[in-house]
Amino acid sequence: MMGYTDSHARVLMRLLSRNAWLYTEMLTAAAVVHGDTERLLRFDESEHPVALQLGGCEPQLMARACGAAAQFGYDEVNINVGCPSERVRSGSFGAALMADPATVAACLRAMQDCVDVPITVKTRIGIDHQDSYNFLADFTGAVADTGCKTLIVHARKAWLKGLSPKQNREIPPLHYEVVYRLKRDFPDLEIVINGGITRIADAQKHLIEVDGVMLGRAAYHNIFMLAGVDEAIYGDTSYAPTREATVQAYMQHAEQESARGTSTLAIVKPLLALFHGQPRGRHWRRALSGGHVRHTPAPTVICQASLAMEQHHAAA
Repeated sequence: MMGYTDSHARVLMRLLSRNAWLYTEMLTAAAVVHGDTERLLRFDESEHPVALQLGGCEPQLMARACGAAAQFGYDEVNINVGCPSERVRSGSFGAALMADPATVAACLRAMQDCVDVPITVKTRIGIDHQDSYNFLADFTGAVADTGCKTLIVHARKAWLKGLSPKQNREIPPLHYEVVYRLKRDFPDLEIVINGGITRIADAQKHLIEVDGVMLGRAAYHNIFMLAGVDEAIYGDTSYAPTREATVQAYMQHAEQESARGTSTLAIVKPLLALFHGQPRGRHWRRALSGGHVRHTPAPTVICQASLAMEQHHAAA
């Protein structure tokens, strides 16, 4: 979810669900340790519970990045062992690490020694021709032996050569039954399933077999689907946000970030999909993405978009 689940997107997601766990886009441990830590790790308090996803393969560097995450107040740190992008692969982390469970275990132990927050792992069911169930089970066993309690499994294998990241999300077939089997064989682990899940009703079916469901791009491109999560998944009927009320609630964040000097484009980007599939959604997206947006304060842009929606509704 690099380039998608930044703090602005997560603030909007939290306005739609009070209970769902939110995950950052993947950050490299090197960037966190040697870069602008404040800019990279800062998040809004409303986002809790929120997890930081890290990429890296050097145990001490991962531990230092993990320590920084704990200081900022993250509720969990997740090691990405699933990203197949060439940039990540060239750094010998992401999905390539599935072939080196000893390094993953070393990173986990170094991070666990550094902080008290849970350290989790996100992975695939295999890589390249190493896609047998035994390969996945051996990897899972190495992770479990460190004391790690949670494994998030994308139910596709990754091809490290020959497929782009986008193709790796679509071409390798989904094998949900492999993740179900993993839960049966490792009953003490919390197993969270990921990959190709686009409806809450499908998430409910998966929860019969596993402990959790992770939504990816479906929850970003059709972000309002999260408004149904609290009732359907958590049994919480105390909160039923509407799109219009969510826009009004997001205005406070937009005003704060605009005053901080954050670009309007970054602030309004997550809102683009809020009216996905709605009759007036095209007018909403157009008002948020016109050429004027870059030079107009975010609160003004959002107000203008809301007004455009109302005018087209009245005309209809």
